[in-house]
Amino acid sequence: MAEERANGYKSGSNLEKILRAGHFAVTAELGPPQGADPEDILRKARILKGVADAVNITDNQTAIVRMSSIASGVLAMSEGLEPVVQMTCRDRNRLAIQADLLGAYALGMRNLLCLTGDHQSFGNHPTAKNVHDLDSVQLIRMVKDMRDEGCFQCGDAIKGVVPRFFIGAAANPFGDPFEFRPYRLAKKVAAGADFIQTQLIYDIPRFREFMKRVVDMGLHEKVYILAGVGPLKSSGAARYMRDKVPGMIVRDEYVERMVAAIKGIPKEDKKARREAWRKTGIQICIEQIQEIREIEGVAGIHIMAIEWEEAVRPIVEGAGLLPRPTVE
Repeated sequence: MAEERANGYKSGSNLEKILRAGHFAVTAELGPPQGADPEDILRKARILKGVADAVNITDNQTAIVRMSSIASGVLAMSEGLEPVVQMTCRDRNRLAIQADLLGAYALGMRNLLCLTGDHQSFGNHPTAKNVHDLDSVQLIRMVKDMRDEGCFQCGDAIKGVVPRFFIGAAANPFGDPFEFRPYRLAKKVAAGADFIQTQLIYDIPRFREFMKRVVDMGLHEKVYILAGVGPLKSSGAARYMRDKVPGMIVRDEYVERMVAAIKGIPKEDKKARREAWRKTGIQICIEQIQEIREIEGVAGIHIMAIEWEEAVRPIVEGAGLLPRPTVE
């Protein structure tokens, strides 16, 4: 890692190098299984290989017990993927987080996404006790101090190798109050975030307004912003996200296109309906990426094709983002 530090890299990860070189980055998402079969990770990794610059390994996503993000990341690396390990404040106190970070780095992880975590009441252990010893901003600062100051959160020096992560954080451009969202982002940047992955975007005009405020504050010059996109699977899914998911805005035009996708297809022909929905969902995602690329301050995209890794390649290819660049 001495060479990477000499070149000005914070971690030397592929994702960092891609962004530093000015390329439009692509990250994707890989959800660990609710079981212990390594082949579940290896299969998904083979699908995503060569399509994304790095791949998020989710950490008990939606507060449902899944294989460890760190262990899953090691498996993904064996198939040639670069992981972005997710770490939530929900499940660990600062002792456990720092211990896991040392272990993750020792196992080859170089990218980290710092998250609060979905509330446990939404998952399969709703009566579990959360931890929240730190919030996401404090977590970012702790990881930055471990990397840049070589010390634990208590101030003690790290003995030996220091974990040097490329630090990520999440941002929701659509939460209320809307005017506050760029300031919330600024707090994470000030804490030490190197890159940001946003919530799913289904309202590009509103996202454009968010980015205008971000650019006016100069934040795009301090952090790399990856816009979150994802293919819709069905008209029902589109309606649910529009009507039921807090903090998300889905424009009616997308719901209407998903409804129109199955016009004339009998309800009994479930396979044809599913294929029509998915074809339309992928096309909408491609169009969104092409539009988002033109927004000032956006450094890349983060594709969240939840439990649909097969959709990522046609999306990236359709958006003209293959082959992915290499940076030495």
